[in-house]
Amino acid sequence: MRVSQDELQESWREIQAELRTAVTGLTFHLWLESLELAARDRDTIYVRAPRHTRTLVEERYAPLLRDAAARALGAPVAVTVVAEDWVPPPSADAKTTPRTLQEPAFNPKYTFEQFVIGDGNRLAHAAALAVAEQPAQAYNPLFLHGPPGLGKTHLLHAVGNYLRRFSDTIAARYATSDEFTTAFVKAVRGGDIDEFRTAFRDVDVLLLDDVQFFADKVRTQEEFFHTFNALYETGCQLVVSSDRPPAEMGALERRLVERFASGLVASVEPPSIEVRLAILRKRAALDGIAGFDDATLREVARQVSSSVRALEGALIRIVAHASLRDEQPSPDLAARVLAGPQSSQRSRTTTVAEIQSLTASTFGTSCQALIGRDRRPAVAFARQVAMYLTRELIGVSLPTIGAAFGGRNHSTVLHAHRKVARELTKTSDLARTVLELRERLESSAPDRAE
Repeated sequence: MRVSQDELQESWREIQAELRTAVTGLTFHLWLESLELAARDRDTIYVRAPRHTRTLVEERYAPLLRDAAARALGAPVAVTVVAEDWVPPPSADAKTTPRTLQEPAFNPKYTFEQFVIGDGNRLAHAAALAVAEQPAQAYNPLFLHGPPGLGKTHLLHAVGNYLRRFSDTIAARYATSDEFTTAFVKAVRGGDIDEFRTAFRDVDVLLLDDVQFFADKVRTQEEFFHTFNALYETGCQLVVSSDRPPAEMGALERRLVERFASGLVASVEPPSIEVRLAILRKRAALDGIAGFDDATLREVARQVSSSVRALEGALIRIVAHASLRDEQPSPDLAARVLAGPQSSQRSRTTTVAEIQSLTASTFGTSCQALIGRDRRPAVAFARQVAMYLTRELIGVSLPTIGAAFGGRNHSTVLHAHRKVARELTKTSDLARTVLELRERLESSAPDRAE
């Protein structure tokens, strides 16, 4: 699978940023600045080098490129240094599948090993693992439901990552309901319905997230009903998630709800304080966040109970505050940071338009640039910060955020959120700016609500 040109350029900017921190300015200028990212597929990047430096770059800097790419992209990749006249060959996906239907990558952090098991998610975890180990043999369909941010998407990606790792012959595809709907509408309008059906039916495992958003989309529901039947009748596995159980999905067609309820229905419930503490420990270890003792993590777990996403956001905020104030993370610091005006009630009164307006003003650009196609690094980064704040303060789905930022896709928003969250723990100036933005947005929210 090849990524789009926009994603390619963004990936290369991040890799370059990592390279700049790893070598001297002179080394970067002499040997690395002239490199280009020619192509990227699932597990390899292709770096184009000038003819006179290609051999030296390949022999001396390939390991450095590999390490920088792994840090920037969040997953290990191989590096191939190619000549400056090299042209990427068309991939198999590109020959048969329109760009809108290309298979998204699974988040490498969402694995079964990184999932923290508790009483509220034990059945869902066990069922998802059984499905990954024996697709269409254990529970088919598997329907996961629960409030946002508790790990349903994590489990769907974990199934996909497991299959990629242990079952090379099994084709798995993940999509949100919004992505399915958008691809379907584009296929109908463009006369590509056969390609669309091939993309979603020529798989062994289909993982579909947030099916509640099929509500009131009659033609999309009908198409998915037939997709469901086509897969089920040929012995393929379906895993579906929603924010509510099938019995409460009155806005969907009855025949579709009946299909959802025909297999195993497993809930994902809010975690207990001990599970929340385990989640924080695992997240801190995974992201390399040091300095948190158990007392501090327990204070975070005590104050934040709504979702796993909220826990991770709280951890990042405390890291940023500690860095800015040159303090060691402590229970007192956690209490002070989390006592600020960030309750969900206040967050809901913040709008995307307000986030875009304040972020654009802070970064010296315009709202039109944020939602447009301006690729200048300063504008692109401001856009990523605005996406991050929208996700943190409003908590709407990734496709919904993408739609508010000029129709960008789920993967672009997820990448923006992960990048800003990562940079907040490294860059004090950015941490200060984002915290000020967040506090201004949150502190003004109650005034609008009164």
